[in-house]
Amino acid sequence: MNPSDRYTPLLAEAEQRLRHIKQRIWRVSMLRVLLFMAGITALIYFFHAAGWVLTLSLCCTFIPFFALVKLHNRLFQEKTWTETEIRIYQEELKALQGDYSAFDGGKNYIDPSHEYSYDLDLFGDRSLFQAVNRTCTCFGKKRLATWFQQHLTDKKAIESRQQSVTDLSKRPEFRERFRTTGLVYQGNEKDDEILRQWCDAPISYLHRTWVKMAIWGIPSLNALTLLGGLTGLCSFQWFGLTFMACVIISFGFIKRATQIQETYGNQLKTLKGYARLLAQAEAEAWEAPDLQALTRSLYINGKAPTDALEELSKELDRLDLRNNQFLYVILEGLLFFQLQEIVRIERWKDRYGSYIMGWMEAIGTYDALCSLGTFAYNHPKYTYPGITGTPFCFEARRMGHPLMPETQCVKNDAHIPARPFFLIITGANMAGKSTYLRTIGVNYLLACIGAPVCCDSLTLYPSQLITSLRTSDSLSDNESYFFAELKRLKHIIDLLNEGKELFIILDEILKGTNSMDKQKGSFDLIRQFMQLKANGIIATHDLLLGKLIEQFPDEIRNYCFEADITDNELTFSYRLREGVAQNMNACFLMKKMGIVLQDE
Repeated sequence: MNPSDRYTPLLAEAEQRLRHIKQRIWRVSMLRVLLFMAGITALIYFFHAAGWVLTLSLCCTFIPFFALVKLHNRLFQEKTWTETEIRIYQEELKALQGDYSAFDGGKNYIDPSHEYSYDLDLFGDRSLFQAVNRTCTCFGKKRLATWFQQHLTDKKAIESRQQSVTDLSKRPEFRERFRTTGLVYQGNEKDDEILRQWCDAPISYLHRTWVKMAIWGIPSLNALTLLGGLTGLCSFQWFGLTFMACVIISFGFIKRATQIQETYGNQLKTLKGYARLLAQAEAEAWEAPDLQALTRSLYINGKAPTDALEELSKELDRLDLRNNQFLYVILEGLLFFQLQEIVRIERWKDRYGSYIMGWMEAIGTYDALCSLGTFAYNHPKYTYPGITGTPFCFEARRMGHPLMPETQCVKNDAHIPARPFFLIITGANMAGKSTYLRTIGVNYLLACIGAPVCCDSLTLYPSQLITSLRTSDSLSDNESYFFAELKRLKHIIDLLNEGKELFIILDEILKGTNSMDKQKGSFDLIRQFMQLKANGIIATHDLLLGKLIEQFPDEIRNYCFEADITDNELTFSYRLREGVAQNMNACFLMKKMGIVLQDE
């Protein structure tokens, strides 16, 4: 089923439902105005009439009025929910056309020093992350970004992730409901930091000896003096003294109780929004083992997070009783109530506080998986790669870049069958070398995070991806372009010497030096890669690198992208061909642009 065939009717249905809700809101608003005016009129007209007449008139107007206020609020909630659904369907339809501008591209994760993300344009506008990201929580966004930055290299872990993504791709209703809930009850971008600080904050009263003595001793003392007064064993004055002493002493806890009331109340409000997401995940009958295990991990001694949060809500509701001055005096005098409630709330935090960030991490996992599930659903022609446990293998058939429009995407194969093994890609400017490298890198990454890939088929061994495609100089660090590239190459060599299994993608080695020096350095570098049993792809303008196949006939293959000149016009097929490139286009383009060459 084409995803647009689902989103389009759902969008039309939601838009119709929104129009109906707006009509109901208008009618309810008008009826509220009429009832309010009728009530004021009845109050004026029947003010001097019999009491029952005035009461009946007010009941017939103001009771329906207040009922309509509640209905009005519910309709506005339905309106917000439906508007969010419409937004989601509209965004998905635009995404199917290649417009991902509505989604967060994760600009704050752009890192030129990262081993591959900067080279592959993983973050920022028109990035892969923007195309995949459908997260609705800060926890999900961070988790998805982490998966992009630290891909899996374990075969079983990737296959388990694939099962989870497949499971979620089959649940569009859940994904849309989950995202709608997250957007409607949207948390703060800093919720992660705020909740973590709150969970790590020390508990003040729970474990103090004098507190334990007070919360048991004061009610017992009051009970004894009251019983003594009733039985005549002592004067009631003793009961009165202890009662008033408790009330006076309790004033010292007012500031602390207010602080707890506000702090825990704010965190509870935040947590309740996330609890709605957890409740939805708990209600699903998952097929993927990892999702089943994740849902089971939420429970604490058989208690769901939503039930635990309901306990905190009840404790805070009880603490609200202190706001009534009459009840405050009674409860404090008899029970030392504020301290009792502070201890009960801190006991809740002591019991469940260590689990809260685990719940948030689980939400982040569900959220990130929903993004990958939506990516899989929106690309039904993509395939899940086969993961092999035998190093090394990268076998791709008809592989394209997922961000390129289908009509413009020229797909090519890639064949790296063993270790060590390198592909040397030569070709003219603009012929497609860099795009090919990024296409391989992006699909390799998608495969290693458990997502489907833009290939007819792909089998790979998951090594650590590392690239050097666009090394830049650094003015702030007084670092030249050439030195920055050398640092990246040194880092690759160091990792190989440590025994790391790498998949290396390089574009134009040693760009910052002269041609003879560059050629010799490139030859030496590739020989060292071979000695260290490395795998990868190197694109270059230096055709002499193609001669390396003579030294490594079983470990190197030459491929090229040609620029064809027909009838004095330059054309590109963007098709990968075997062998070393024959045509270069720099001089041809200079002539076409009217640049006079020195030898002419």
